[in-house]
Amino acid sequence: MRNIKLTIEYDGTAYSGWQVQKNKKTIQETTELTLKKLFKENIKIVGSGRTDAGVHAAAQAANFKIKHLIQPEKLQKALNSALPKDIIITGAELAGNDFHARFNAKSKVYRYTILNQPYPSAFLRNKALFCPYKLNIAAMRREAKALIGRHDFRSFCVTACAKKNTIRTVKRVEIKKKLLDGRYPVIECIIEADGFLYNMVRSITGTLLEAAKLRMPEGGIRKILMKKNRAFAGPTLPARGLCLMEVKY
Repeated sequence: MRNIKLTIEYDGTAYSGWQVQKNKKTIQETTELTLKKLFKENIKIVGSGRTDAGVHAAAQAANFKIKHLIQPEKLQKALNSALPKDIIITGAELAGNDFHARFNAKSKVYRYTILNQPYPSAFLRNKALFCPYKLNIAAMRREAKALIGRHDFRSFCVTACAKKNTIRTVKRVEIKKKLLDGRYPVIECIIEADGFLYNMVRSITGTLLEAAKLRMPEGGIRKILMKKNRAFAGPTLPARGLCLMEVKY
C-alpha cells in the first residue's frame, strides 16, 4: 500500500463542510466518490481536520492509502479532470507509511476576511464578511496580543465542545489592512495555533470586531479568556469569511 498526501483547494460555498454527512454534499465525500470512479474501489481519505459548511480552504491537507502504482503527478491531473471545478488538487505526493494528515499536523493557519467599505461586493459575497462601519484596527491589534500563548479557549467555542479539553496554543495573530486586488479594502485576521475548537476562529474574530467597533474596554479579550464562558465573548461570524490557509507538519 502506498500513502498519498494531497493538498486541496476548495470553495466551500456549495458544501456542508469537509466531513462526510448523511444526505449532504461534502468535500470529503465528493473527493472519495471521485477516487472510487477512478480506481473502482472504496478509498477513505483523511483530512487534517474539519471545515464547516461554507468555509473555504487554500491548502487543506489529506491522505489516503492505495495499492495502485499511479504516479502522484498523474493522479493529480486525473483528479482535477474529474472533480467539480470548485475543488482543485494543488499537490499530490508520496508520503511515509506512518503519515497521518490529522495526527501529524503541528499547527494550522486560518484567515478571516472582512470587507470594510460602505457597500457590499458581488465578487466577495461568498468570501468575506461585509462590514460598512468605521473600524479601529489599532484596538483589534491591541486586544489580539492577549490571545497569543497557551490558554483555555472555552470562551471561544460553542457549548457543545465545553466538556472537551479546551486548552490550545495560539502561535500568532496578525491583523492586516490591505487593498485586495487593488480595489477592495479588507481586514484580514490571521491566526495560527496547534489546534482549533469548533467555531474558535469565527468567535475570536467576532470578538475582535467588537473591539474594532469600540464596544469593548481595553483588556477585554484577557478578561473574556479568564471567564471561560462563551456568553462573555462576541458573536460567531458567518462561515463565508473563513479560509484554511496552511497546515504545517
